[in-house]
Amino acid sequence: MFGKLFGGATERPEAGPYALPVPSRQKNGMYKLRALGDTRVLALIEAADAGDWPAVRAALAPFDLGSDHQVLGELSELDGLQDWIGAAADEDKEHRATALLISGTRHISWGWEARTDARAVHVTQDQWRLFRERLKVAEEQLLEAAELRPEWVTPWRQLLTSGRGMSLGDAVNQARFDAGMRRDPLDLDIHVERLSQLQPRWGGEPGQALAFAQEAAAGAPQGHRLGCVVAMAYIEEWVESERGDYLETSEIRAQLREAADHSILHPAYVRRPGWQHDFNMFAMALSLAEERHTVRRVFQALDGAYTRWPWVYFAEPEKQFARRHRRA
Repeated sequence: MFGKLFGGATERPEAGPYALPVPSRQKNGMYKLRALGDTRVLALIEAADAGDWPAVRAALAPFDLGSDHQVLGELSELDGLQDWIGAAADEDKEHRATALLISGTRHISWGWEARTDARAVHVTQDQWRLFRERLKVAEEQLLEAAELRPEWVTPWRQLLTSGRGMSLGDAVNQARFDAGMRRDPLDLDIHVERLSQLQPRWGGEPGQALAFAQEAAAGAPQGHRLGCVVAMAYIEEWVESERGDYLETSEIRAQLREAADHSILHPAYVRRPGWQHDFNMFAMALSLAEERHTVRRVFQALDGAYTRWPWVYFAEPEKQFARRHRRA
């Protein structure tokens, strides 16, 4: 099935029982990661794409959407999901919170699709209107999901994103971050979203985001993926510096090496579905810093697996990944 789906795939028995086969690679050896590289996630995506709510519920059995941001993120990208998931929330009272969480998260992605990645001055009034309408729906659904399942962290991470988009202000965003932290103080996705909010382009002070990331990573256990927040902090710093050679210092290289060794390259790091996203963060940050040794280990572990985030900061993300992968 999967060989046909991906076009000439090869098996990877060492990668675990649920690993998707590697698709046919491009000439440069890279390939796009799909469905977090996991057959169970692919089954979930296919069920959601078909609009089959009972099949979606069954496919969700191995996962906890209340804490698994990456699986939830895969669902949020599905075009057309917004057309039927709201009805599922209304009809299935037992699983209403799950359907609301999925719907709210999809409405955020759908809202940004309307807004596009253009600078604010180039976004039309109709685009702004659709953006706000969809984020408003997301807010309502996610707040209800959070009320129904108070132990969940994922609604609060999504509410941070919608709050940023709706310019609700730092007091609201801080309260939402604190709510997420009470549920999981080591949650990487909550930290990365808060990191974005602390950037000067979103109203933060210069240096505030980097200090936040360094403090968070310092408190993480060895092998924990929270160390990725340091890689993302430096990527964000590079964006703020207008994409120059800002990261090319021995001090920054040393900090990135230490963060990688403490997190993704530590023996205690667990490769869960979508682990390649963590490695792509460090691959981009280390390559921007012109680091020559640790970046090689990171790219070797990826073995050509490309994730759009965070390379999307480049005008040609895939070409940049391929070029830096080849150099490493």
